Amino acid sequence: MATDSPPMYTDTPLAAIHTPEFETGKKNPFTLEASKMVISHNSFIRGFNSIYQQAPRVPPADKLDFAQYAIAWHDCMEAHHRYEEDDFFPNVDKAAGKSGLMDFAVHEHAAFHDGLERFKTYLVKEGGSFSASELIAIMDSFKDPLHSHLKAEPPAIAALAKYDTPEHPIDIVAIADRAAKNSISLSAVFNVFPVFFLNMDTATFEGGMWDGVFPPLNGTGKWLMTKAVPMWHSSRWRFTSCSPEGKFKQLAV
Repeated sequence: MATDSPPMYTDTPLAAIHTPEFETGKKNPFTLEASKMVISHNSFIRGFNSIYQQAPRVPPADKLDFAQYAIAWHDCMEAHHRYEEDDFFPNVDKAAGKSGLMDFAVHEHAAFHDGLERFKTYLVKEGGSFSASELIAIMDSFKDPLHSHLKAEPPAIAALAKYDTPEHPIDIVAIADRAAKNSISLSAVFNVFPVFFLNMDTATFEGGMWDGVFPPLNGTGKWLMTKAVPMWHSSRWRFTSCSPEGKFKQLAV
């Protein structure tokens, strides 16, 4: 029977990826940190997909809000890369006593950086007058190298375990946590974090095994980040793929 209701979000055109812990059953810190990276990457994937799926259907009155949502997704991606390149990767090298251990990931960032910048530049210029077909053409231009990178990086983080020695111990979880804390700003909390938290399937992904584990949010913290903070710019965040409860939702358009 025909319906005018928007469709449910689906993991297309980019497929979500599984965590190393789910796939291997390993519990060491490197597998844990790689798995946390997967959960973050899946948020980026679902943000990308939510833009790709809804862009052709956004009515003119909602296009500026949607453009601002898409720009926030871009800024979330860029913030993640700064976290890695400016803090996380250099401190892994320092702990290991080696250099360039994650250089391949930096090179992969470069492979889709220009496409990401075209994406934001176009939306900033056009605002609510963007063309869905032009926006999707830009996304198509970088989606394959983006997806390839998002799949390749977590196994490489798990493989860093081979550099963890008594002479050069690598507390990978502590290094990542410090880098994450260093990347937090008030602007990011209100203008970027909702894209991150509201594109996470925490309730059902891998049987719900990460719910409350990563992101480590429960009770008041979860309420703040998934319900209270998104009240600011709420018209943008309605386009996310997941509910505050961490479940796939019916899209806004």
